[in-house]
Amino acid sequence: MAGNGLKVRYWLTLISGLLECLCFAGILFGWASLVFVLKSDGYFSYLCVNSTVNGTVTEDCSKQDEQLSLIFTIASFMNNFLTLPNGFLFDHFGTTVTRLLGISIYTTGTLLIAFSNAALSILLYPALSFIAVGGILFLVTNMQVGNLFGARRSTIITLYNGAFDSSSAVFLVVKLLYQNGFSLRTSLISLSCCSIVHLIRTFLLMPRRHIPYPLPENYTYGLKCGDAQTYEINESNNVNGKRNTQKYEATETSPFKEDNSSNTNHLDTAERTFKSCIFSWLFLWHLLWLSIMQLRHYLFIGTLNPMLNHLTAGDHSLVSTYTNAFAFTQLCGILCAPWNGLIMDRNKGKPRGKGQSESEADLKAAILSLCVTAIQCVLFSLCAAIPLLPLQYLTFILQVLNRSFLYGGNAAFISIAFPPAHFGKLYGTIMALSAVVSLLQYPCFSLINGPLNGDPFAVNVALTILSCLAFIHPVYVYLHCRRQAAGWATADKTTTT
Repeated sequence: MAGNGLKVRYWLTLISGLLECLCFAGILFGWASLVFVLKSDGYFSYLCVNSTVNGTVTEDCSKQDEQLSLIFTIASFMNNFLTLPNGFLFDHFGTTVTRLLGISIYTTGTLLIAFSNAALSILLYPALSFIAVGGILFLVTNMQVGNLFGARRSTIITLYNGAFDSSSAVFLVVKLLYQNGFSLRTSLISLSCCSIVHLIRTFLLMPRRHIPYPLPENYTYGLKCGDAQTYEINESNNVNGKRNTQKYEATETSPFKEDNSSNTNHLDTAERTFKSCIFSWLFLWHLLWLSIMQLRHYLFIGTLNPMLNHLTAGDHSLVSTYTNAFAFTQLCGILCAPWNGLIMDRNKGKPRGKGQSESEADLKAAILSLCVTAIQCVLFSLCAAIPLLPLQYLTFILQVLNRSFLYGGNAAFISIAFPPAHFGKLYGTIMALSAVVSLLQYPCFSLINGPLNGDPFAVNVALTILSCLAFIHPVYVYLHCRRQAAGWATADKTTTT
């Protein structure tokens, strides 16, 4: 009976976490829908000026677009950059403290938008940043739920990231409600009131500290579940990264040291330090892989409204139609992401090669996922570069597919390639570093809006070429796995001799 009670609790945690990520965590990326509402309510409208083109007086709102783009740039930067201190916070203080902080920040952000107006447009700057940071804290604390379902751990992690992507459709709901007479304030106050649900879930369906991996027998958390043994990890002595010890047997050289062939085949069975993880080629190539594709997505989302205005020649109703189509496709993120997890988990239950550890088998299984994600990004970027309006429907589909693969694959790869004791710190570090690269979206937008006269073609072509660099990462991981296999073969021959 206790076992059945635990399973029910695990599933309740999984489902409620999915709903939380789906309805709240990533609503920032529904920015295109929110921009439509903000423009209709006159936010930053004082920046619009009349201009004469070929004898016709038109309203030039490029400065308004630039201001709104800057808000998204800052918010998306904060979304990633503050994941670094948040990762340390999560590793050090645990789930409850991290979630309480996230709930407070998130609620503050929604209330700031609710009580803003055209005269207080400046409130959007802190508001969107607060929503972004609070939302990523929801995701970070929920991804550990994958540890409850060991055999499908990567699938669960990618599923949560897919739900995070799909939550961008929440601002579509806000837009549709706005067009049917509901004010922006009403919608955002309703979102703020949902904080009580987050609090209830924090204390009843989430652990106080962390969910361990591998999972101990009869592990439970929150309220006591029947006669099940309550298991709380003693983490008082684990501040220095020794929690959830896992042997990591991958061979890897530091990018700042010469590779010594005599040491290449040495299999390090000791747990790796946080510093050794950061200064490894595996981490650095993964950072490049993430940063390039993330920049491409952020620029596309941040400039979608101006791009649609450019392609539709300012047709307001047509812009609204395509904005809705984009937001609807975002709902499919939760359906696309698990496929990436299934790709990464496909080796589970299969016999491993002689001497091959589970972490090595998982790393090898991740190669296909990394490569497929890079291919998707190139195709998405190529479609976005072609200035044909109907083709943007295909662009929207490829964008949500690639984005769900990107973030789900990023989190799953970190959980596979590095010790779980450092997951929060490594996830935070890579998101923070990639956030610095994402700041390039604003100068790209300024380039489009200025010298290129609103035509993004040249920038899109450049980013498509840049996206091809993402293929370096899966190639490196493939070569890395081959070195591991060669190391095991050499060790086996030595033992036999």
